[in-house]
Amino acid sequence: MSERAAPFFCPYCGDEDLRPSEAGHGAWECHSCRRAFQLKFLGLLSPANGGSSDEHHDRP
Repeated sequence: MSERAAPFFCPYCGDEDLRPSEAGHGAWECHSCRRAFQLKFLGLLSPANGGSSDEHHDRP
């Protein structure tokens, strides 16, 4: 099992004073703005849903 990925900055205030939260997996606390948030990986996007593809098409 791989180590969990850590966010680099708070999505609310942009500060880097983040610590894992005891609220559960993927939960983080910003000690700068005192907000708590949770990150969750939903999956990969398909090219039809906005993901990138190997082919680049010119748009008019």
